[in-house]
Amino acid sequence: MPNLSLVEMKDLSSFRKIALGTWRTAYDPSVYGTLVLRMDRALDYIARFRARTGRRLTVSHLMAKASAMALQACPEANAVLRWNRIYLRQRIGVFFQVLMTDEGKADLSGATLYDLEQKSLLEIVDEFAQKVALVRQREDPALEKTRGTFQRLPYLLLRPVLRVLSFLSYTLNLDLRRFGIASDPFGSLMITNIGSLGLDTAYAPLVPFSRVPLLFAIGEAKQQVLVEDGRPAVGKVMNVNATMDHRVIDGFHASRIATVLREWMENPETHFDPLEAATSPPA
Repeated sequence: MPNLSLVEMKDLSSFRKIALGTWRTAYDPSVYGTLVLRMDRALDYIARFRARTGRRLTVSHLMAKASAMALQACPEANAVLRWNRIYLRQRIGVFFQVLMTDEGKADLSGATLYDLEQKSLLEIVDEFAQKVALVRQREDPALEKTRGTFQRLPYLLLRPVLRVLSFLSYTLNLDLRRFGIASDPFGSLMITNIGSLGLDTAYAPLVPFSRVPLLFAIGEAKQQVLVEDGRPAVGKVMNVNATMDHRVIDGFHASRIATVLREWMENPETHFDPLEAATSPPA
């Protein structure tokens, strides 16, 4: 009689197969931390931006822009490890995790936007919507080729194939687009919105083969009783749960990044698109 009564899970999603091929052990250099942001002004800004422009601005868009500005202010964190050395990236890319369905099954994919520190929120919202539409409609050629490859790949080959791809793409810094591998598909940092799942705190793991040293899991904005000037007050707060590669990012970098994120997210009118200059809603 076997120790456990088990049935093998069949027809795994491409994301689940990549996950199986990614992590070998729980041992890693990750550091975890949570930044609590006051969100009343940001949520009000989002509502007024939507009314003014007709675009569906979200907290994820604000975080993407603010995160890009944080990396611009702390360029040492915009880095990748090669040959056990730190190399600074010359561009800032933000990877969004995207939930999609694949033949009735939930799957995770993503879309990466670049140079957000140079773009307005209007540009970010429109570009993100276009990329997510391609991902969910399965019309992104490079992504679909990659997903198809991993769907067909035998389980025993998952880990060695991912190691080889990471070595070729990042360690040797080779352009593999002619083989159907997207150029720098994960960018400088990853953002996942756990608030859409009703969560306010969770720490997502770094993805070793992507060489991304920073990941933000943004929680749901919830109303809480706060202390202001020694008195209780009701306000909305949001957790930004960070996972960081301690080989690249230390306390100094984390403090600098947190300062920029707080300044932007808690004072949106000062930093994001001026609402009076935003495009009016379409007729």
